[in-house]
Amino acid sequence: MTDVVARFVEGNMMRHVSTMSLTSSIGLMAIFAVDLIDVFFISMLGRDALAAAAGYASVVMFFASAVNIGLSVAAGTLVANSLGARQDVPAREHAFSASMFAIAFGILIPLLTLPNIDRILDLLGASGEVAERAADYLWIILPTTVFSGLGMTTVAVLRAYGDGRRAMMPSLTGALVNGVLDPIFIFSLGLGLEGAAWATVAARFATMLMALWPAIRLYNGFAVPRTGCFLYDIREGMQIAVPAILATVATPVGTAIVTREMAKYGTDAVAGMAVINRMIPVVFAVVLALSGSIGPIMGQNFGAGRNDRVREAFFDGVIFAGIYVLSVSLLLFLFRGQIADFFGAKSEARELILLFCWPLALASFFNAVIFVASASFNNLGHPGYATWVNWGRQTLGTLPLVLIGGAFYGAAGVLIGQAIGGIIFAVIAGWLSLWMITEQAHPLKQLTCRFQLQRRMHEMYHKVA
Repeated sequence: MTDVVARFVEGNMMRHVSTMSLTSSIGLMAIFAVDLIDVFFISMLGRDALAAAAGYASVVMFFASAVNIGLSVAAGTLVANSLGARQDVPAREHAFSASMFAIAFGILIPLLTLPNIDRILDLLGASGEVAERAADYLWIILPTTVFSGLGMTTVAVLRAYGDGRRAMMPSLTGALVNGVLDPIFIFSLGLGLEGAAWATVAARFATMLMALWPAIRLYNGFAVPRTGCFLYDIREGMQIAVPAILATVATPVGTAIVTREMAKYGTDAVAGMAVINRMIPVVFAVVLALSGSIGPIMGQNFGAGRNDRVREAFFDGVIFAGIYVLSVSLLLFLFRGQIADFFGAKSEARELILLFCWPLALASFFNAVIFVASASFNNLGHPGYATWVNWGRQTLGTLPLVLIGGAFYGAAGVLIGQAIGGIIFAVIAGWLSLWMITEQAHPLKQLTCRFQLQRRMHEMYHKVA
């Protein structure tokens, strides 16, 4: 078993930020690769109904994923704070509690969803064969929510311990399993869309095992908590998880708003935006990974009472994101014509892709600021701030600005308005984060349930003696 140390409370902060961000982004890109693999093989079946069914199913699966993301944020925050305070046993107990939550929700979500799946798909607009195939797909996938939830929570625990490399491996393993089994199940065994579902099931199981193995074998990362402390974890964990879930759900709301406004300018405009939305997770995976990667760094230092290093992590995260975004944006600018040609974009779609490649790609920097700020909110005890910032960004920072931009500049104005909204809320989030870091008290000034129990037991022992 590896000796447990709070790796981030000492050493070069920029090295910690860059290492965790790059390893996290590789795992994130593997997840996106899994999605692309599924879409690619399903499209090869040559039936539009199957591709549409997979699309509707992904909408339902997103909300299950949002719950798992929230639970993983809670797990990473609680474990990192305890490790920073050099409280190994509470860290392990937090991890166990979070894993139990993941298992409970992984069982509850399909129990509530599957009996109502036809009604849910009808509300989403699916009907006929598309609805039937989507339901078949979900009946296979949703029962394995427990695998993905436990896997994501355990990966968050590994990141909290500072093991970015091993936290990356589960996602890579899942992508490999999915990529190998997809053609076998879909084509060789003739299972079609259901084959893609079974490949995903296998990938989720492999991901979970690859996360649990190092967490248990190397870190002894789980310990059964006492009853009172488990109840404490329910309260503390949900106070972090629920806002994180709500913040995650905000993103598709903003996407829906932009899509609706872009549709006013024709199918070419929507096609151009669809290409951009597929490019962003790939070329800016490091930016998207920032919140999950920098969170453990902030959490450990906050637990250790090192608010100076929390502040340093914020600025180094922003600087790292700025360098990365500028570098990628320059590459997009240099190859903007080839990128548009690769996607076969014409007329309005081509113009939008060229606009994104320069200068709108630079706006991803401001998204990075929001992600870094959200990590500070979650790990410093104010996850509700992340909820308000993300919902504000996706509503007030989107709808009026895309309407104004569209009125003046058409389809291009919609993207410009969306980017301006990001700038405004990045300034708000950054200011609020720095204020909170400066004002936030050290977490050990408010003793947790475990420390209170330990103190009372110590006092009782001396009274008896």
